[in-house]
Order: sequence, then structure tokens, then C-alpha cells
Amino acid sequence: MTSLTVSGRVAQVLSSYLSDVFGVMGNGNVYFLDAAEKLGLRFSPVRHEGAAIAAADAYYRTSGRLAAGTTTYGPGYTNALTALAEAVQAQIPVVLVTGDAPTSGARPQDVDQAAIATGLGAATFTVTRDAAGSITRQAVEYALTQRTAVVIAIPYDLAALEAEDEELSSPLAAKVADDGGTDLGHVARLIAEARRPLILAGRGAHLAGAGPELRELADRLGALTAGTALALNLLNGEGYLGVAGGFGTDTAAELMGEADVVLVAGASLSPFTMRFGHLLSPDSTVIQIDTALQPTNARVDLFVRADAKSAAGRLLRMLDGGHSGEAWRAEARKRVAEGPAHHPGSDETIDGRLDPRSLATALDAVLPERRTVVQDGGHFIGWAPMYWNIPRPQDLVMVGTAFQSIGLGLASAVGAARALEDGRTLVLASGDGGFLMGLSDLESLIGAASSAVVVIYNDAAYGAEIHQYSSRGLTEKPMLIPEVDFSGIARALGAESAIIRSLSDLAALQDWIDAGATGTFVADCRITSTVRAPWLSEWMASSQAAKAAVVG
Repeated sequence: MTSLTVSGRVAQVLSSYLSDVFGVMGNGNVYFLDAAEKLGLRFSPVRHEGAAIAAADAYYRTSGRLAAGTTTYGPGYTNALTALAEAVQAQIPVVLVTGDAPTSGARPQDVDQAAIATGLGAATFTVTRDAAGSITRQAVEYALTQRTAVVIAIPYDLAALEAEDEELSSPLAAKVADDGGTDLGHVARLIAEARRPLILAGRGAHLAGAGPELRELADRLGALTAGTALALNLLNGEGYLGVAGGFGTDTAAELMGEADVVLVAGASLSPFTMRFGHLLSPDSTVIQIDTALQPTNARVDLFVRADAKSAAGRLLRMLDGGHSGEAWRAEARKRVAEGPAHHPGSDETIDGRLDPRSLATALDAVLPERRTVVQDGGHFIGWAPMYWNIPRPQDLVMVGTAFQSIGLGLASAVGAARALEDGRTLVLASGDGGFLMGLSDLESLIGAASSAVVVIYNDAAYGAEIHQYSSRGLTEKPMLIPEVDFSGIARALGAESAIIRSLSDLAALQDWIDAGATGTFVADCRITSTVRAPWLSEWMASSQAAKAAVVG
């Protein structure tokens, strides 16, 4: 085996699993990055360590391929923790390669990185001279099989030492979860007898590639279909109701609430998806098929631990002929057509700024059809899923939602931009507060993206807090942000840009698209803070009801 340093052995093993690394160079990872470069791994620099894992996370969500983030030890490592926590909670396989304290003992700048990772739910694999390769392989296999983030730590005094020879086995083949056994026979009987069946798919179904089987199953049953935000349009077709939860229409929610049997495939049934307990009828039978060890919501009546694609295929073979609920679909089609769609927004607002709903509608008509949408967290987060055409589940990337963080949007856009290989335009939607948190990585995005549009919903405030707390009489002062000229900043960093104060100002974006949509365009959209998103109203009502119940 060719002589390699410990850092080189880590890079060598990683190169059999991934092609892209994101991060910031420092003392603790400089030898790793040197080896990665020599091995042909593509390194995309970011300007803040917090972006390293968020970019790798978004790369996976966009492409389905593993990526790594890398930082130095100590402060570089701690800067990456929010994104690491998000990856753990969102069940995204991602690898953080970092420096660590020397084997001789901690220095003043060192912290107990393994303990910190444990607190976030991430496992740490500390390499040694004699097993750097096998420990790295163990870490990656753990990340892939457990769908989680892992930390590969390289002690500082070992980083440049020659690694000892190892006999390394080939990467393990991916394992498919138990197919559900006889429980699927019970599921088949329940859905065959349903008069108003609904199939609800989540990100797990998308990752399993279960879309075709679930759509065929829905057509066989005459079932209505829906998806979580992270499985948007996976089951698009006859009977599709759109997003389940606060981003969906009230008409669609009413229909979902009338289902008598609900087959949930690869969805965790989060409070947002379930409209805080109000989405499904208490009389409906809820069946969950998931690779989790147990039901993820108390509302589940029957749980089957299985791969969604395998289980859907078996269910198709178990059904004896058609069980069409065409009348159910026909009724749904009529009610959806007659029912109200999302509010189109207003031409005028109290403060004269743009209504984000009418802005979102206008942007949908302007943005290139071949688009992948990345979102930061914040009050604006529903406008894209509600108003924009987002063709495939992998075309909506929302890093931060699991941990309910903001500020990871620009970092996520860097990773998604590197993952795009088919000429799609990356579209980042962000609020002004989150954008300022990650501002240093606007430069990273400009360097990484061949075609990107950045839409900033700029209300000069932390919008979610304005709606939640200002309305209850709390002072607005800490919730406000001085209005920033993001357009000027973008131009200084090499992007094209415009301030959007009226819908007619979108002509500048249209001109850029007509000219080839090359590079990065930043649209600094000045929106009103007087329009509250329906999903937030729903959340606020649920929170107030819960507090009232406790007091009562």
C-alpha cells in the first residue's frame, strides 16, 4: 500500500465514498485538505465554518450523494455545531472531518469535542496511526446506515505522521430494512376495503425511490395523494392534493381530514404536517410504513417497519385487481377546482411595501422553469412551496427546519449549487435576518454557482418574531433590523442585483435571465411585515390553545 500520512489515509478512504468537500482550512485540517486535493477531491471553500456542514448537508439533499465538511479544531469545530445538530435531527448522512486535541493531552484552545458531539447526537470516530483507514470507513458506514452526521477527528500530533499499513475491505453494500412481513397483508386488506383512501408520502419515500410504486398503488385504489414539503410533487398526478400541513390549501386539508384510511410512507408526521393534530379525522385508520424503529407519532394505528419502495411493491402484488375509488377522486377534483386557492396577495399594503404573496406569484412567472429552490428558515419559508412550481422533491432544499434555525441558507445554496449538474438554476429564498447571519458566504455562492438567483424577503425585521410577539404587546425594538442595501453588497462581491420595490422592478431579473442567467443575481425585495403567513397563524393558534389547556 502506498505510504500516506494519517490525514492522507482518511482522505483516501473518503474518496471511495464521495467527491466533494466543503470547509475552511486551518491548522487542524491543512494536511487533510492537502491530501484531498492530491487525490482529486473537489474542495469548495466557504468563508465561515458554520457553512461547511450545511453545504455538505444540502449537497446530499439535492443529489442523494454523500459529501464532507471540514474545519480545524477548537473554534473552527464549535462554529459548525448548529449545522451539525440540524443534520442529526434531519437524519442526513454527512461527515465532518476536523482536527482535534493531540494524543498527549488538551491544549488551552482545545475543548472536549467528542462530548459536545454526543450532546448533539453525533458520534465521533477518532483516528489512530494504525487504523486511520478502517476507522474512517467505520464512520462513513455508520453515517450511511444510520442516516446521521458523524465526526471524524484527527488528533493534531498525528495529522502529518505516516499511517501504518492496513488491509481495508470493500465498502459495504447498502442494506434494505425489513419488508414488513405479515403486517403488510393486514395493510393490504385495510387499504383495499377503504372507501376514501389517502396516501401521504414523506422524504423517506423519496429517498427510497418509492414514487412510482406509490403512484401506481394510489391509481389502483383510487386514492388521493399528498406529500410533506420535503416530498413535494413526489406523487403528483390524478388525485394529488399537494402539500399536507400549513403550506397546503384549506380545501386540500378538508379532503385529507375525510379520509378513512391513511397510508403514510416515509413521513414522520411532524406537528407541521399534521396541522398540530387537526389534519386527520380521529376516526381514520393511520398506517405508517417507515424505516424508523417505532411509530413517530401517537396518531399511528398500525406501524410497519419497512423500506417504502419494497413495501409498496409488495402491496401492489397483494391487491387482487382494482379497488377504484373513482367517485372519491371525482369529488375531490371538483372541490379543489371550486375551492379557494392560496391568497393571491394585494396590490397595495398599509406601509407601501410589497405583499410577499403577490411577489411570490410574480417571481414564479419570471424564474427559470428548471429550478432548484433552497430556503433559509424564517417567516417567509412557506411562500415558495405555496406559490412556486417546484417540480421534484430534491428541488426543494430546506436545511434548518429540523432544528428550527435560521442563517444556513447561503451555506446550503453553496452545497446545492455544487450538486447541480443538469443546467438548473439555483434559487435561494431567504429573509434579511438569516441572510445577514450567513452573509460571508454570499461570496462562496457567487464563486460556486454557474446560475443562481437569490431572493431576499427584506422586511427590515425578524418577521416571525414580529408576528408572534409584537401582536401580544411586546416591544418591537429588538425585532427590527435597520434596512440593509443587499443589492449594493451583492454588486461589491461580483453579483448582479436590483432592489425590488414594485413588481415592475422584476424586469431587471427578467433581463438577466433573458441574457442567459449566468452567474448570480440578488433580488433585494422590500416586503411588508403586515402580512402573516397562514402556517404561522396556525402555529400561534395551536400554541395559545396548548397554553390555555395547561392553565385550565
